[in-house]
Amino acid sequence: MSDASGGGLIRPGTVFLDDRGEVAQLHGIGITRVGDRWFAWGEDKSAGDRFRSIACYSSADLASWRFEGGALVASEGDVAPDRIVERPKVLQRPDGVWVMYLHIDDAEYAAARVGFATAEQPQGPYTYIGSERPFGNISRDIGVYQEDGVGYLLSEDRDNGLHIYRLAPDYLGVAEVVATLRQQARPEIGYESPTLIRQGEHYLLFGSDLTGWDLNDNMYTTATDLAGPWSPWRHIAPPGTRTFDSQVSVVLPVGEGHVYIGDRWNRDDLFRSPAVWLPLEVRGGEATLAWRDEWRIEDLT
Repeated sequence: MSDASGGGLIRPGTVFLDDRGEVAQLHGIGITRVGDRWFAWGEDKSAGDRFRSIACYSSADLASWRFEGGALVASEGDVAPDRIVERPKVLQRPDGVWVMYLHIDDAEYAAARVGFATAEQPQGPYTYIGSERPFGNISRDIGVYQEDGVGYLLSEDRDNGLHIYRLAPDYLGVAEVVATLRQQARPEIGYESPTLIRQGEHYLLFGSDLTGWDLNDNMYTTATDLAGPWSPWRHIAPPGTRTFDSQVSVVLPVGEGHVYIGDRWNRDDLFRSPAVWLPLEVRGGEATLAWRDEWRIEDLT
């Protein structure tokens, strides 16, 4: 099996191997910088779509990954082995506590809740707190954003649209709806797998169309205020490429550049679903994704 890294190289469309030589379970990833390393949390797909654990890894170069252990492991209730637990995203509260956010669901995807867990260190272990439907709204794919000590939750609600919520001061619930975005072609719904960055005066919000396991042309929108107004949705990658056969999970600021972090889901072998990580050019409120066979983090500086 080829891996996505080697000598600091990242090869989009292959899998990452960790320091044990095993496939790194970085699916549906959440990632943040901690000191001189990036910490990442991913869905452990060794049991297919059912929950086993949220795996934690760390890296100095986004290419070589060290397994840090199971940050949150299956137990009971929302996080029992028969449940769907996806899209781990993590923020550190101003008081230093780490808070993990999760898409919590049942086998029929009818629960549609956001779950919360806390830990004293980024790799965990995390203690599961519980789940909710924010203000009664369904919540499936999620993302997070933080600015000036304030946390935000991005949540896909196909009944109403893509919500940007401001989190409560303890980060364990939502305090208000900042904005709700919908597709201009289908105004009754929004986008899933959302991620948000800020570059200069512009916020850029990225998402994937609601096509199930089928890949699509991912889109982005921009604003100078989180409350909007938000621009019409635009393509990230050349139209028709289905975002190079991937679904966005995170757009990660790295130095002066950005990295598009996506999943190429293999429904028949989720454990080995390849990673599609590419440099993303973000300039003047516009984002452009181009294919590279291989690259290094030094290419961003």
